[in-house]
Amino acid sequence: MCPSSNPITHYTSHTLENGAASSNKGAFGDGENCSDNGYDDGAASESSSTSSPDILSTMNTNDTFDEGEKSGSGLITEASSLCSSALLSKSSMVDEPSHKCEDFENDGERGKTALSDASVTSSSSNLLNFKIIDSTLREGEQFATAYFDTAQKLKIAKALDEIGVEYIELTSPAASKQSRLDCEAICKLNLKAKVLTHIRCHMDDAKIAVETGVDGVNVCIGTSSYLMKYSHGKDMAYVTGKAEEVISFVKAHNIEIRFSGEDSFRSNFDDILKLYSTVDQLGVNRVGVADTVGSATPMEVCRKVETLRRTVNCDIETHFHNDAGCAIANAYCALESGATHIDTTVLGIGERNGITPLGGLMACLANVDRKYIHNKYRIDKLSYIEKLVAQAIEIEIPFDTFTVP
Repeated sequence: MCPSSNPITHYTSHTLENGAASSNKGAFGDGENCSDNGYDDGAASESSSTSSPDILSTMNTNDTFDEGEKSGSGLITEASSLCSSALLSKSSMVDEPSHKCEDFENDGERGKTALSDASVTSSSSNLLNFKIIDSTLREGEQFATAYFDTAQKLKIAKALDEIGVEYIELTSPAASKQSRLDCEAICKLNLKAKVLTHIRCHMDDAKIAVETGVDGVNVCIGTSSYLMKYSHGKDMAYVTGKAEEVISFVKAHNIEIRFSGEDSFRSNFDDILKLYSTVDQLGVNRVGVADTVGSATPMEVCRKVETLRRTVNCDIETHFHNDAGCAIANAYCALESGATHIDTTVLGIGERNGITPLGGLMACLANVDRKYIHNKYRIDKLSYIEKLVAQAIEIEIPFDTFTVP
C-alpha cells in the first residue's frame, strides 16, 4: 500500500478524489470511476484499503471467461471453441518438426523445408504489425513515488518520441488545472508521436480534452460487475448510452478515439462483445481490453482477443497489469491473436506492480525479428529514458531490467 504521504494513495488506478491522485491536484464533479485512469467521487475502489471485502475475496476468481463458462450465451462458447481449435492448429504447425526428428535424419531437405514453413507460420502473425502506446505519463504517474513536474514530463515525452513510440498517453486534463496545462504544453512540442489523453466516458471530460489539442482520447468506463456496482452504479444500458454520446462528440472533432471497458477481462464477455460491436459500428478507431487487476493468463488472453478480433473490424488496444508477472507474455499473446496496440510504460512503472514494460516488450519481440525491431525503434535510446525515469521517481534501475538483443 502506498505511504500516506504519497500524492497517489488509497485509490487504485489514477483515482482522483477531490482532485488528488495524479501528480497534480484538481477537482471533479460527478463522474464514472475509471481505474485505468479513473476518478472516484467517493465510490469504493476495487483494490484500495477501502475496498469492499467481497471484491478483494473474489478479485481473481469471479467473472473470468474460461472455456466458455459464465459466458451467458452460446456465442462465446462457440467462439472459444473456434479459438482453441485455431490455436491448436497453429501450435501443431509450429511444433510438427519436433516430432519428425527421425524423418529429418533420413531426409535433410524435407526437414529443412518443414522447419522453414514453421518459422514462416510463427512470424507471419500480427507480431510485426503493431503500435506502442506508452503511458509513462499517465499510468506511470500511479507508481508509488512518481510525481512528474512539467519539466520532467516534457523531457520524458521528447525521449519517448526519439525512441519512436507511436503514441504517448497523458493524464486526463480534467484531473486538474496543472494536468491540463501540461497536456497543452506537450501537444505544442509537435512530436512525431501522437498525443493521447485518457478520460472518463463523460461529456465534461471529452469537452476539456478536445480543447487541449490532443490527437486522440482514450475513453473508459467500468464494465465489470464490481465496477458497475461499486463505481458508477449503472447497468450496461447506461454504459452503452454514454458511449454513444461521447463517441459522437469526439468524432465530430476529427480526432482519434479508443473506447475501453475498464476491468474488461473480468467483465461478462458477452456484454463486452455486444458493447464493442456497437462502438465499432459508431466508428471508433480502437476498442480496448484492460486487465485492470492483473489476473489474466496468456491462454485467456489468446481466447478473448481472438474472439474479439472475429467480432470487430477496428483496431484492438490492450492494457496488461503485471500483478502475476504475466504482462509481457500477455502482450505477446495479444499480438499473436490479433491485437494491434500495446500499452507500455518505461521500466513497467504504474499502479501496484505496474504494466507491460517498454524495454521488456521490445526485448521479447526482438527475438521474433531483431532487424525489424531495431529498424522500427531507437533501441539505443532506451537506456537514457530508463535512467531519466528512474531518477525522476527516485528508484534504482532493477538488476533484471530487460536487454534488447
